[in-house]
Amino acid sequence: MFLLDMYMIFIGMIILILGVLVGVAYMTLLERKLLGYIQIRKGPNKVGFMGILQPFSDAIKLFTKEQTFPVYSNYYSYYFSPIVGFFLSVIIWILIPYLFNLVNFNLGFMFFLCCTSMGVYTVMVAGWSSNSNYSLLGGLRSIAQTNSYEVSLILILMSSIIMIMNLNLLFYKIMSSLYFEYFFFMYPLALCWMSSSLAETNRMPFDFAEGESELVSGFNVEYSSGGFALIFLAEYSSILFMSLLFVILYLGGYSMDLFFYLKMMMISFLFIWVRGTLPRYRYDKLMYLVWKGYLPISLNYLFFYIGFKIFLLLIKLV
Repeated sequence: MFLLDMYMIFIGMIILILGVLVGVAYMTLLERKLLGYIQIRKGPNKVGFMGILQPFSDAIKLFTKEQTFPVYSNYYSYYFSPIVGFFLSVIIWILIPYLFNLVNFNLGFMFFLCCTSMGVYTVMVAGWSSNSNYSLLGGLRSIAQTNSYEVSLILILMSSIIMIMNLNLLFYKIMSSLYFEYFFFMYPLALCWMSSSLAETNRMPFDFAEGESELVSGFNVEYSSGGFALIFLAEYSSILFMSLLFVILYLGGYSMDLFFYLKMMMISFLFIWVRGTLPRYRYDKLMYLVWKGYLPISLNYLFFYIGFKIFLLLIKLV
């Protein structure tokens, strides 16, 4: 019976990874279509009905192209860093709080923070091992940016954890059912989480690691074919997971219904909308924003929620 359970968990994880990959594929199509309409033009519309097979066409093209690498690169680091980055971005999806068949553990948020922190190293190694000035600068920018915004993300997350007093994602459904106004109660932190997620995933208007205007293409400038595709997949997988976390934390927790996935799609749509409408930020302002803006806000709210939780406990004791 135990062996059968292990097989079922393994099969469930394979299905989940395939689902994530298909979701990422169609998110790229959605992004290209939306950016097309924002810029008053058509997006991809030739491959299949209304361009519906375009992501698969792109994947086949990228993975069948010749793999090139710079002569002076540190080959093994250069080759494996996108693979490790993609693996880290996919493995955090086992945190989805399904009520059946999958891995569910009590230190879920700790696992999430560990995996996202490890993701910084893959970008750093990718930038350094290419042995290109542009990619090294892109990697350094990405490390500074991601590390800075991880501080604010953790503090924002701490406020939710203080309210629930649990690191398991399943319990956030209970919280949202207990407090109907939970989103409005944490509304400023939800906005901070959203913009910190944009910075954490290197998206517009915080995409300094891929600053095309000054760094050619940032840390991935020397990558082509499969390596580039894996970096691309890791980024979009992270966007989808950040959308999932936003819905779990602030929009009612996880539920096995269509409405949950519609909310998740709405948050993913916001990532694309921001890219289509906002210009790139200035790098020093980005750093000021996190250290002089989000850090004081998240710390103050953390103290407020600690006080609020103590107040609730005192009421229960009385």
